[in-house]
Amino acid sequence: MVGRGKESWQRAKGSKNESKVSFVELFFDLVFVFSISQLSHALANHFTLLGALEAIMLVFAVWWVWVFTAWVTNWLDPDRMPVRIMLFVLMFAGLVLSASIPDAFGEKGIFFAGAYVFMQVGRSLFTAYALKGVSAGNYRNFIRISSWLIFSGIFWIAGAVMEGEARLMLWLAALVIEYAAPALGFRVPGLGKSTAADWNVSGAHLAERCALFIIICLGEAVLQAGKTFAEEPLSPLMVVVFITAFVGTVAMWWIYFQFGHERAAHRIEHDETPGSLARQAFTYAHIPILAGIILSVVSDELLFSHSHDRADMHIAAAVLGGPAIFLIGNLWFKGATTGRPPLSHLAGLVGLALLLLTLPMVAVYQLGILATAVLVVVAIWEYASLTRAVPLARPPGNH
Repeated sequence: MVGRGKESWQRAKGSKNESKVSFVELFFDLVFVFSISQLSHALANHFTLLGALEAIMLVFAVWWVWVFTAWVTNWLDPDRMPVRIMLFVLMFAGLVLSASIPDAFGEKGIFFAGAYVFMQVGRSLFTAYALKGVSAGNYRNFIRISSWLIFSGIFWIAGAVMEGEARLMLWLAALVIEYAAPALGFRVPGLGKSTAADWNVSGAHLAERCALFIIICLGEAVLQAGKTFAEEPLSPLMVVVFITAFVGTVAMWWIYFQFGHERAAHRIEHDETPGSLARQAFTYAHIPILAGIILSVVSDELLFSHSHDRADMHIAAAVLGGPAIFLIGNLWFKGATTGRPPLSHLAGLVGLALLLLTLPMVAVYQLGILATAVLVVVAIWEYASLTRAVPLARPPGNH
């Protein structure tokens, strides 16, 4: 009776709503608007090698807790009351996690780690309970996942009660454990391992979830540029910088959305092992896309605050590094889902690398304009080449 009762918690496979993103999922994502804002500000305020390492670790953690939840709602229906309440509880924990980001390596480490472990372990145990008696294979999968997350949680909590390098190393170990787990099939002695065939996912749902997360990140870039422009004294240079920041964000949107995510959804829906492809394209390949956007937000802050300065390697790490990491992520994402890494993106990376030769002959705002120009060229190149090869009016199934 318990199993049959919990069948209603499952997302209906094969129905027209299988890939639909619910309002509850969108509401849940609001917490991560705050997370992205906190991450970009934390990196901008501590833009050093150590600050970058800490920010990268936090980006990995935030992405991991979000994408695991996206996978869970691929199986469980967020419109069912128990699942909805679970998401609300996760939202509160996510708010604690997000608020702790600026001082995660300081006094608020225990709040960050505690919220993170609670979200990861609690959600996985809930999902295992929801699948027990309903889907034996996925129930075993989530028991394995919970085991790995409990193991990594020991390192998170241990790191939180330590300080300095000890915290850094313990949290780094926790991340390595969690990121290695899917590649190892979440193997647990006595429970075996998961295989790609076990993960029957809705590619359209995961594609839309990840696309909406990228929208959140790009939205933070737009909001930050607008906020800074509103606070700065009006001048022709500030107008130029503002336009540069906006055009750069639009170019990133175009590169990701014009051809990337819809093709990925279609490919996964028709792949023999959708779980394996989804793991590579969405779970892993989106990390550099996210990191590139966050670094570009930092770049926009530097463009406003140091526009007249001569560009150096420190500035270039953000101004050129953000677009470069973003393009690397898109190369991985599109290569995994089409089998052909876009030549335009490779050319864009070469162009950004060549801009290093302009240091320190150009001012920061000029370097920003040149980096944005590279992104615009990449977007136009890809649009022109793929529009010729695949007319936009052709249905997705004929691509």
